[in-house]
Amino acid sequence: MRGHEAEHDELKRAAAAFAARTLNDDVARRDREEDVSLPGWKACAEFGLQGMLVAPEYGGAGMDLRAVVATLEGLGYGCRDRGLVSSLNAHLWGCVQTLNDFGSAGQKAELLPGLVDGRWIGANAMTEPESGSDALALRTRARRTDDGYVLDGRKCFVTNAPAAEVFIVYARTGDGPAFSSLSCFAVRAGTPGLSVAPPASKMGLRTSPMSDVFFSECRVPSSARLGAEGSGAMMLMSTMEWERSLVLASAVGGMEYQLEQCAEQVARRVAGNHPLRQRQAVTQKLAEMKLRLEAGRGLLYCAVELKRAGKSAFMESMLAKIALSEAGVANARDAMQIHGGYGYMSEAGLERELRDALGSTIHSGATEVLKDAVAMLLLAGSAGLAGRKGGGAA
Repeated sequence: MRGHEAEHDELKRAAAAFAARTLNDDVARRDREEDVSLPGWKACAEFGLQGMLVAPEYGGAGMDLRAVVATLEGLGYGCRDRGLVSSLNAHLWGCVQTLNDFGSAGQKAELLPGLVDGRWIGANAMTEPESGSDALALRTRARRTDDGYVLDGRKCFVTNAPAAEVFIVYARTGDGPAFSSLSCFAVRAGTPGLSVAPPASKMGLRTSPMSDVFFSECRVPSSARLGAEGSGAMMLMSTMEWERSLVLASAVGGMEYQLEQCAEQVARRVAGNHPLRQRQAVTQKLAEMKLRLEAGRGLLYCAVELKRAGKSAFMESMLAKIALSEAGVANARDAMQIHGGYGYMSEAGLERELRDALGSTIHSGATEVLKDAVAMLLLAGSAGLAGRKGGGAA
């Protein structure tokens, strides 16, 4: 992330100030009542968040990826409504960026302006009851007709679904291996045959709406398909790499803010006539929180630099996602411990931060699944090296 540091710092400060000033009204109540902030969504669009990577011709800002990361860090630092941030990330990486990368000029002109200016919310309909982190095992079908396709199937845990106008949908268009038989579609809300279940109640991220989506004889024109038929798996892998690389960039800012609050608490609090700053068991938690934060930030920047250079960040995105999601949970727990009994009270907001952080270890690939994938890549590389060594010895 070297170069243009002053510019990026300014973007981060501006985003943090915007979020703190605009997005934090009545967060505790909205969390309790699972109230989605549509005014907050529109304010984010006016600030330019929904269109950061979109070209100006479609209403976006066409920002450099490093500037995007700085802005997201600032958003996470200033915004206490983690549900709103989660919805923004789902919109950006699961919908907008997929259209940005794979949509035709006509599809971009039709869909991106509304997704950028805050009129519309986007969703990614990928996960199914029997294919979660193993997304290529999905069963939703898209049957070819003379003038388009008929979609049948069920998607679950779809972030933004209750409020979405545009759904990015992955479905099988063939019976062969998943890498050649999946296709991707952009489906508008209100299309006959598409129905959205009532919002589901969640442990955390309660201001981000989520529900199941059903397709029953849902007819879409051929123009709804992104790219060539059978190219959906490639698009899905690209989408997941974008998401895993950047979905927790805002969490870096959030952990930075949380750590500052904890350091202030330790510096000023006295318990039993003993300042907390003199208790090593407490002060070491600050060091551990800082270590997790910076290790996760480093992996995030590594993945971002690869993507910025046009290179694959497949493994690096998974490492960043694992590190930052686990760090978010561990740091939230430490923050509660540092604040003692008050930290356990809803008033402090720390229990909400812990509930929100727990979701990050599941969405965009559960930690255990991603660890398995990283291990498989390492073993495959080890086998290749072993084979080359063996050949050399012969």
